[in-house]
Amino acid sequence: MSQDPRDESQLSERAQQLLKVLIESYIRDGQPVGSRSLSRDSGMSLSSATIRNVMADLEAYGFVSSPHTSAGRVPTPKGYRFFIDTLLQVQPLERIAADEMRLQFQAADDPRALVSMASQLLSNVTQMAGVVSLQPPKAASLTHIEFLPLSEQRVLAILVFDDREVQNRVVHMERPISPEDLRRAAAALNEQFIGRTLDEVRQELIDQLSEMRERLNQGMVDTISVAQQLFAGGPRRNDMELVIAGETKLMGFAELSSVEKLRRLFEAFDEKRAILQLLDMSLRGQGVQIFIGRESGYQILDDCSVVTAPYSSDTGAVGVIGVIGPTRMSYERVIPVVDLTAKLLGAALNSRR
Repeated sequence: MSQDPRDESQLSERAQQLLKVLIESYIRDGQPVGSRSLSRDSGMSLSSATIRNVMADLEAYGFVSSPHTSAGRVPTPKGYRFFIDTLLQVQPLERIAADEMRLQFQAADDPRALVSMASQLLSNVTQMAGVVSLQPPKAASLTHIEFLPLSEQRVLAILVFDDREVQNRVVHMERPISPEDLRRAAAALNEQFIGRTLDEVRQELIDQLSEMRERLNQGMVDTISVAQQLFAGGPRRNDMELVIAGETKLMGFAELSSVEKLRRLFEAFDEKRAILQLLDMSLRGQGVQIFIGRESGYQILDDCSVVTAPYSSDTGAVGVIGVIGPTRMSYERVIPVVDLTAKLLGAALNSRR
């Protein structure tokens, strides 16, 4: 059917009210909504013929569609978007529910535990999948290096970052190194690399060995060889992380319950790349954002809605939390849950710094 050329903002109040009732009914029951149900639930004294005419207008606008198996209508993603932007009135969470959520955040101390708890809380409250992204933390700077001999060719390296994080690594040498050589190596590395990040140290070591190997004495070659092994491994700190909880809850929604849809969704959860990119887009926004179906830009989420909100520390946005569920979700309930969880997580992280 061709699109009605009229401006959507000129949709009559009666049509808007019937669209609101239809979407709320469909979210609640999951069944196509017929004229009789609309007349009853809307409380408006309208004939069936009038309601059918309004439904025809809404279908022309692309706000509703008619499944082949039913005379009733169901909302389209465009209808949900108009509903959310124009008709939905979100109320704050009831005080008891909000207080219960606050108590959850008092139980965890470690930042990573807080993030995991927030993801699980979102899933438990909404009965959908809860996701939380973690922006890559600021790269830690090296503040001290020390070596301890374990055997003739095995050395324990003690690395201190930002004066608080300690890492121990065992380095295997090609030839025996005396304790005195280890002390000199530690002194040289402390002098050269203190205050640098691991990535900066790695790059400088590569440059030094490729450009200066012929001109270095054996002691410096040994020092750089130790350092190369030392800084070659370890976790990289520039990959955004994603914590997901409750993805199996999506199996309970009829519109997502086909084996193929679930397989593709779980593959997306496992790979995480598309979801992380979507949350990264949300990080640049303000407040709660809602992606309905194809608005996410990822085909795997065509049958889903994603409700997100960034959470912040004193220094700015840290990551994004969100809920993934069917387009037929209770937006009125989910939006305030996501909004409050983002604020509680940000406040909890700040208080534990």
